[in-house]
Amino acid sequence: MAMKIRLARGGSKKRPHYSIVAADSRMPRDGRFIEKLGTYNPLLPKDSEERLKMNMERIQYWLDQGAQPTDRISRFLEAAGTIEKKARNNPQKGEPGEKAKDLAEAKAEKAAAATEAKAEPVAEEAAAEEAPAEEAPVEEAAAEEAPVEEAAAEEAPAEEAAADKAPAEDAAEEVPAEEEAKADS
Repeated sequence: MAMKIRLARGGSKKRPHYSIVAADSRMPRDGRFIEKLGTYNPLLPKDSEERLKMNMERIQYWLDQGAQPTDRISRFLEAAGTIEKKARNNPQKGEPGEKAKDLAEAKAEKAAAATEAKAEPVAEEAAAEEAPAEEAPVEEAAAEEAPVEEAAAEEAPAEEAAADKAPAEDAAEEVPAEEEAKADS
């Protein structure tokens, strides 16, 4: 007959109360037991004396008879100093679960996308610095459009033609100034 010192659950739904019992290991958790050795109420504060009550003389008697404490009872007895603390090895204790790993991967992908998004404006700024070399074709295109404007100006009075040319030239000069300001910032 294998004896266990274990918890037997009592109390109502969502209001657990445990009895510390010595029982045959073949009996159900809340079933027949040989002797009640104490109580455990997890709802009370950790510093409360009423949270854990154990009859240490009887527990020691059952340990001497060969009864094996469950893991939770072993921890209680280690805290009380009745038995030596066991070395426990749980290599997966600090490892995150599947959901946490998936969330971490998703977060890393978002961070990589954000880094790429930040890199694109830097590339645009570099392109803006190269833009003055590309502005020459824009000015040439404006010069090509100027003869069309001159042809229309020949039909109009000379004063109006001079007024039309001036804003077109000013607009061509303003564009590089704006792009230089963007490149500087």
